[in-house]
Formats: sequence, structure tokens, C-alpha cells
Amino acid sequence: MRGYLLVEKQIVPGEDTFVESPSSENNFAVVFEDDATTGYFYALELTPGTGEQRILDALHIYNAEEIADEDKPFHLKIIWSRDWLKCALIINAHCHAIFDFENQGGYNLNEFPPPNTIWTKSDRKLTNALVNTVFG
Repeated sequence: MRGYLLVEKQIVPGEDTFVESPSSENNFAVVFEDDATTGYFYALELTPGTGEQRILDALHIYNAEEIADEDKPFHLKIIWSRDWLKCALIINAHCHAIFDFENQGGYNLNEFPPPNTIWTKSDRKLTNALVNTVFG
């Protein structure tokens, strides 16, 4: 996967975790959060000067209780594309979500939640073809 690896961290699903990664080249950022129940990946727009954050989209990654028996900890990576307009969440060497800031799209494995009216308005399906197009 080509791009810029900005975050690499061990996490334990079901433990409070907050990992943020702002783009170096624009006013976008992503956040991975595990609130001890669920894991979500958020796309944010940052207001220059104030640091105010606006959530553009949210993608469900996992329910902690459903993966309780899997190997822990998980190896989490956040990778930005070379144009700084796309960002991927990688867990244990598998892409779980992509935000495309240029085309206003959020894509994940379970396609939940449904697209919102603010930003992602089309299909959420994360496919290998999409991953290869963005980071191949």
C-alpha cells in the first residue's frame, strides 16, 4: 500500500482508545475511537485557526464483544494517500475502511451505518478494487 504511514499502534479492542491523524497538507483529519463497546473511524474537517472540528462521516469498524475471542492486541495503522485526500484504516494487515475526502466517500467492510445526508451519499462497500485504486 503506497502512501504515508502516520500512525502505527497496538490497540486492544474493548479498551478506551482514541487515535487521531490530521493531514499535513489540508484541513482534514481522521480519528479512530474505541469507546470500550464499539470501534468507529471518523472523517473530520478542521477549521483553520480555531481547531474546531466538524464530523463529516463515521464508519463502524467493530463491536468489541463480537471480537472478544480474537488475538489481541490488534496492530492498527492509519495511512494517507500521496495526495493527502484519501485515508485508510488498516487493522492486522487488512484494510477496514477508507475515507475519500476528494469525492466525499466513506467505505467500510460492513457498510454501516448507511450513507448520511452530509457527506457520503452513495454505496459504502469497501472492495479490493477500491483499495487498489486508492493505494495500489
